[in-house]
Parts: sequence; C-alpha cells; structure tokens
Amino acid sequence: MLNNFYTMTTEITDEKTAVKTTYFSIIGNTSLALIKGFAGFFGNSYALVADAIESTTDIFASFLVLFGIKYASRPADDNHPYGHGRAEPLITFLVVAFLITSACIIAYESVQHIGTPHSLPKPWTLYFLGGIIIWKELSYRLVIRKSKEINSSSLKADAWHHRSDAITSVSAFIGISIALYCGKGYESADDWAALFASAFILYNSYLIFRPALGEIMDEHTYDDLVEEIRLVALTVEGVKGTEKCFIRKAGMKYHVDLHARVDAHITVKDGHTIAHNLKDELRSKNKSLGHVLIHIEPNES
Repeated sequence: MLNNFYTMTTEITDEKTAVKTTYFSIIGNTSLALIKGFAGFFGNSYALVADAIESTTDIFASFLVLFGIKYASRPADDNHPYGHGRAEPLITFLVVAFLITSACIIAYESVQHIGTPHSLPKPWTLYFLGGIIIWKELSYRLVIRKSKEINSSSLKADAWHHRSDAITSVSAFIGISIALYCGKGYESADDWAALFASAFILYNSYLIFRPALGEIMDEHTYDDLVEEIRLVALTVEGVKGTEKCFIRKAGMKYHVDLHARVDAHITVKDGHTIAHNLKDELRSKNKSLGHVLIHIEPNES
C-alpha cells in the first residue's frame, strides 16, 4: 500500500515537472515568434521570418506536448490496464509532423526569395539573433534535462524544437553576416541560410521520430536497465537467478516482464511471496518502473 502511494506521488510529481517545462516552452516560443517576425519584417531578413515561422509551429507543437503529457499521465482503467502512456509517442509523431511542415514551408519560401531581388538585411538584426541563439540553447538544455529526469519522449521532442530553433538562428546569423559583409549581389545569402536551416530541421525530425517509433514497436533498447534489474533481483531473499527479462516503455514508465528462479522445492505460497518481494524491491529501487510481472521458474540445482 505504501509503495503504491509513493509511486502515485512520484507520477504526480513527474507530470507537474513536465507540464511546467512545457508551459516554459510555450511562453518562450510565443515571445520569440513575435520578436523574430517583427525583426525579420522590418530588418529585411527572410531568414529571421523563416525563424519566426518555425517558432510559431513550435507553439502549436508545445500545446500538443502538453495535451499528450496530461493524457498519458491518466491512471490505468478497465480499457487501459497499462495506463495511457502510449499517447506520448503518438503526440511525438504529431510534433515531428509540425517540424516537417515548417521545414517544407521555409524551404519553399527560401527558394522563392533566392530568385527575387531584394534589399540587404539591416545590421541590427544580428543583435537580435545573438540573443535568440543564447536563449534557445539554454532553453534546449533545460528541457532536455527535464525530459531525461522523467523519461518523456514528447518532452525530448519539445527540447529538440529549441535546439532546431537555435540552429536556424545560427544559420540566419551567418547568412545575414555574409550578406552584410559582401554587400550588393550577396543579398540571397540570407535566403540560402534559411534553406540550410530547413534541411537541418528535417534531419532533426528523423532523430526525434526514430526513438518514438521504437517505443511504439516495443523495440528493445534497454540493456542497461535489464542489467540493473538482474542485479537488484539477486539481492532479494529466495531469488537464485533470473532468466528472460523483457522491457517496454509507455510514456514515462517502463513495464517489465521478468523470469526469476527460486528453489524448486518451496511451496507455491512461498514462491508467490518471493515474487511480490522482488516486485516491490525493483519498484523501490527504480521509480521509473511501471507494471512489473514476475514469472517464477524452478531452480533444480
């Protein structure tokens, strides 16, 4: 009973951490989208306008992450005995779709601008970009740290939105600098920078999509956790060893199926007690574990 209460408390804390971090992303992206849009329009920089477009899609993506986290944190029910954690990678797919859409829009508009004569960007836009780059990189580091703390794939995707934004801003900074330094005839450097940024966003989209797909497909990528589980199991009285250990991730939790060997000559009741003790010990040592199913195997030696 006490262990279940502690687990519920941990889940509530993780959800609050994820929600607060997502609100941070929403507020930051909204502010930056407005700043970039105005600076790009009045500063004659399409790279900054493209950056603003990407930040605008980030706002909607962060709202999706917020919805996914809240839904994935719902407790298990009759129709969802393992909880609602699988909603998280599904939301991650939608976030990736937003990234791909923004990259395609930026690429299309960049190509259009490259072939159209236009004025050089204003020098003061570089000051805006310098501040934006620093802010977005700090935002990435904060959100990625939180995503690792609570094992959230959608929060990780949101973090990569910040990193992508920082990279597009770096590209814009380089493009504008080239255009200003080289002068007439190099106005399109700004647009080429935006085109490069769109390619980088597409690459990051794949990096975000691949782990989420593995989570949906129950791909095994948890060797370190398996080793940890086996070591903890051996500390439980009555456990002689372990055999199969399957792990799948759903939301912020890892569900475990473990085969444990016990003395072949003990009673079923004793074996049942050992299984419960093992389950409690595993969940007390690692708060990220969700359902733990212990299958008892006879140890003949």
